[in-house]
Amino acid sequence: MTAAATLRRAACAALLSTPLLAAAAEIDGAALSVWWALPFAGMLLSIALLPLLVPIVWHHHFGKIALGWALAFLLPFAAVYGAGAAGAAFVHTLLAEYLPFVILLTALFTTAGGIYLRGNLHGSPGTNCVLMAAGAVLASIMGTTGASMLMIRPLIRANDNRRHVAHVVVFFIFIVSNAGGSLTPLGDPPLFLGFLRGVEFTWTFRHLLPETLFLVGALLAIFYVLDSWWYRKEGVLPQDPTPDTERLGLLGGINLLLLAVVVGLVLLSGTWKPGISWDVAGTEVELPSLVRDVGLVGVTLLSLALTPMAARLANQFSWAPMQEVAKLFAAIFLTMLPVLAMLKAGAAGPFAGVVEAVTGPDGQPLPWAYFWFTGVLSSFLDNAPTYLVFFNLAGGDPQVLMYALAPTLAAISAGSVYMGANSYIGNAPNFMVKAIAEDRGIRMPSFFGYMLWSSAVLLPLFVIMTFIWFR
Repeated sequence: MTAAATLRRAACAALLSTPLLAAAAEIDGAALSVWWALPFAGMLLSIALLPLLVPIVWHHHFGKIALGWALAFLLPFAAVYGAGAAGAAFVHTLLAEYLPFVILLTALFTTAGGIYLRGNLHGSPGTNCVLMAAGAVLASIMGTTGASMLMIRPLIRANDNRRHVAHVVVFFIFIVSNAGGSLTPLGDPPLFLGFLRGVEFTWTFRHLLPETLFLVGALLAIFYVLDSWWYRKEGVLPQDPTPDTERLGLLGGINLLLLAVVVGLVLLSGTWKPGISWDVAGTEVELPSLVRDVGLVGVTLLSLALTPMAARLANQFSWAPMQEVAKLFAAIFLTMLPVLAMLKAGAAGPFAGVVEAVTGPDGQPLPWAYFWFTGVLSSFLDNAPTYLVFFNLAGGDPQVLMYALAPTLAAISAGSVYMGANSYIGNAPNFMVKAIAEDRGIRMPSFFGYMLWSSAVLLPLFVIMTFIWFR
């Protein structure tokens, strides 16, 4: 994050025999072998293949499978490096990464799920484009998760009289759950981490606006052409079979205020520096983070108490998508620990080739390489720590990166945000949107099926962007 503990110890010691621990809760990636990446690879392959090969088993037991892969990392780690090191790694993941992640997602999921847009929107290509464009704008204001949770239900409901809807959700993930969150630190966690490291609040807006307008505009244009073809082919009914007779309006509007509180709490945790913290098993827990998380739990409870039940019933609100994300990402966070540590080790670690690949013969960083390496890794790893790895590889000085190396910082920022759309696990909202769509009866593409969409649509656009902005 036993039956044969002795065998585990012997096998792991033979394969991975090197001293490890650098600090109580930090793994020294330079001392690791690439074999430690196997549980993470197994977790990814399980998400990709098992829903196709054994869908019933996966549906009923995905939590147990995820737990199995988490233990496949944690138990050998404890056998080789000691229970204390394993416990410290587990506590660090739980307190510093997983709980803040799940608490924030739960608050956004609950508040956005309590807002019901009344009225009978008709899912025409034009209406769908307007909803996605609005979601893209909101993504940089309330974050990709908040915008996704707010906009996906009205979009699905607007298209409930259509047979082919999966492509609508796929493009929603591209546009709202990823690309739209690239203009402010509130939009996506990697940019927020950059803000905490000293990058100016408006820097990404000033340096990524042309790229974002191009990407979002191109995606909307491609979607409009594709959706228009399906719309004409289906002969969509002019009248929705499940119409609302009410005029356009909001039910559960109190949640808009609660969403603003969520944004305020997140921003507060990054700007308030009282210097008060506690050490918990080697993990530093700072007062601003604690206040943020307690506040978010309070927002969640207030949303549940204040939202009219009619709003959640109309949204067909269910906890199933949140439960799925919470279980799967618990294992993902644990199993990716050694992978991120090996990347962080840079030239001293097993992935030293990555450091050489992003540096030119003159010793200067290559923006195109940073864009693609950050992006490809952000497609499968958590994009926030991946951003920090490459931020530090490029020198880690925000003043230098914002000015002298501005193209490099723009490449890192763009890669970590845009390419989170390349797979379902590249960014947390991707999986949540998929789960909500499936909960509403939409047959979404498989893990590899989705990547066929992203490869066909996104990768050519990223190549074009490389030649225009990241050479």
